Amino acid sequence: MQAVGKVYKLFITQKGINEPIDKKTVTVDPKGILGDKHYATPAERTVLITSLDSYALAEEQLLVTMPHGYLGENLLIDYNPYHLPAGSRLQIGNAIFEITQNCTLCNHLSKLDKRIPKLLKDDRGVFAKVVKEGEVKAGDTILLLD
Repeated sequence: MQAVGKVYKLFITQKGINEPIDKKTVTVDPKGILGDKHYATPAERTVLITSLDSYALAEEQLLVTMPHGYLGENLLIDYNPYHLPAGSRLQIGNAIFEITQNCTLCNHLSKLDKRIPKLLKDDRGVFAKVVKEGEVKAGDTILLLD
């Protein structure tokens, strides 16, 4: 078990509201994030974890500043987990997440700049499922479990 980073920001999305909602704390269980519109959808895609590196990449390569939450993430972290294989586990707060797959592209990412989807094809984030319920707070340490 090794500390690899911290939670920078947390977001949920709700049906009928276009903007992500910034949260200080979220509660997670095996169905996802309570209060999020993706709660109780297929478990492999209920939580999107994105690195601050994705935002930095768009800024450096395209000179585009995206507001945090734009990529649809639930957890914005200061660690880049994109190299981790499916099955890798992260403890965040007292919850445990298992990475299931790299995030797929969505057409809505091109609203701000049509080049964003192509640039972030492999750098948008990772989907994870919740394997141990708990609470996650902004500022929580992220532990990479063996």
